[in-house]
Amino acid sequence: MSKDASGGPFAFPDETQIPEQFRLDGPVVCDRVLVNGELRHWDGPMREVLSPVCMRTPEGPKQRLLGRYPLMGRADALEALGAAVKAYDHGRGRWPTMSVRQRIGHMDQFVHRMRAIREEVVRLLMWEIGKTYPDAAKEFDRTADYIRDTMDALRDLDRVSSRFTIAQGIVGQIRRGPLGVALCMGPYNYPLNETFTFLIPALIMGNTVLFKPPRVGVLLHFPFLEAFRDSFPPGVVNTLFGRGEEVVHPLMATGKVDVLAFIGSSRVADSLKKQHPTPHRLRSVLGLEAKNAAIILKDADLEQAVSESVLGALSYNGQRCTALKILWVHKDLVDAFLQKLTAAVSAIKCGMPWEAGVGITPMPDGERVKYQVELVEDALAKGARVVNPGGGTVGCTFFSPAILYPVDASMRVYHEEQFGPVIPVASFEDIETPVRYVIDSPYGQQVSIFGSDPEVIGRLVDPLVNQVCRVNINSQCQRGPDTFPFCGRKDSAEGTLSVSDALRVFSIRTVVAAKVNEANKALIEDIVRDHNSSFISTDFIL
Repeated sequence: MSKDASGGPFAFPDETQIPEQFRLDGPVVCDRVLVNGELRHWDGPMREVLSPVCMRTPEGPKQRLLGRYPLMGRADALEALGAAVKAYDHGRGRWPTMSVRQRIGHMDQFVHRMRAIREEVVRLLMWEIGKTYPDAAKEFDRTADYIRDTMDALRDLDRVSSRFTIAQGIVGQIRRGPLGVALCMGPYNYPLNETFTFLIPALIMGNTVLFKPPRVGVLLHFPFLEAFRDSFPPGVVNTLFGRGEEVVHPLMATGKVDVLAFIGSSRVADSLKKQHPTPHRLRSVLGLEAKNAAIILKDADLEQAVSESVLGALSYNGQRCTALKILWVHKDLVDAFLQKLTAAVSAIKCGMPWEAGVGITPMPDGERVKYQVELVEDALAKGARVVNPGGGTVGCTFFSPAILYPVDASMRVYHEEQFGPVIPVASFEDIETPVRYVIDSPYGQQVSIFGSDPEVIGRLVDPLVNQVCRVNINSQCQRGPDTFPFCGRKDSAEGTLSVSDALRVFSIRTVVAAKVNEANKALIEDIVRDHNSSFISTDFIL
């Protein structure tokens, strides 16, 4: 495997080669934090943000300085927590007691404010995490659509809840109520979309929120701060910036966090949950590791299997929890499959995020590049080879996709989630081999099956749906559409997300009930008629 610290075949630009529409005017200095409805100036320590995009210099390629953001400490974090706790006020605050119609109105205002910052956020997504410009734009637009869909789903849910139920002489109204203070932390690969798939349903269900961006992907959230401040009551949205051990662990130790919404590793999730003094009271919504396998049967459509495998393994450099992370190919098909897979991977364009048709971009975290190198070197030492020419070449923040074959259980990449552009391929003769791999895996998110025999695929589906939470037939693993449930078994997740599921996971069913008698009927009718309660209401949202 070749390494080229100067960048080698990867064409890093100088400043003059950056198209005008994608340029940033100097470092982005983010010197404000949102706490208790105030955008406060930050004059404390800051952390520098380096772009995965390197600039060509006489000394070789160097990562461009993108900007700086606050490094909050323990006292700052506890102050933000205090603001969220005060705004919730044991469920008595303005936001948790507000009607659904009113909360939707605030969220609608926020979405309207989002439109004005679209291009700024998309550029920052591109520069900060190395996502292609079309993919960055898609992430923003998908997030805006998700918010709209969430508001529609809540309207539907509230319509069902706007009626009374009478059973066994008891009249009741059943609605969903908030849980309290939610700590929301998203991942670097979808720092906007997946952070907001926590943040938005948590908010709209009446919770107050502490929101911490991932370590990589912070700057792009700063354009939202004014919109949060202006769209929601004070203390409902509060920001946390800094190192997790300094700002997150102290919050969990207070026991005042009611919901932990986190996407990352199970090791970190377990550590955070252990900090909570009463973990049985903590609602956890977790998206964790995955090692999604593709099983390519001998009667699979070869072109389709290769096309979907490339998309599944290498979209956004393979940095997706839903990526295909190991390919099991029937031995009768493996040689032809590898030939076509190599051709498809070799045809992918490596380049800068703004370049048209680019498929592989710089990786946002230098440690991930080193990790890919370690996995490839381990596999090579144990008998695998890099099938595709130039696979595994490193140039500063670039890592050229590497197809590894044959992969076996002695290798780290067989077991570990690579979260990068390494494609391990293993062959099988007995279908029990890949099925047993899925069964023995500690992860249980998704699997893909490629084939054409309905009897064989049908028999495979039945056991696999009891091992993973989504079985994809002749298609790559993926999260969308957002109306489908997104969850995992074993070590891959806790809780279920989709547009409608997220509303439920960030809330709890609550009942107001009374015996049916004339006095109670009159009392409830008066409450409804005079709008004395947001909960006891028959208002119907169109």
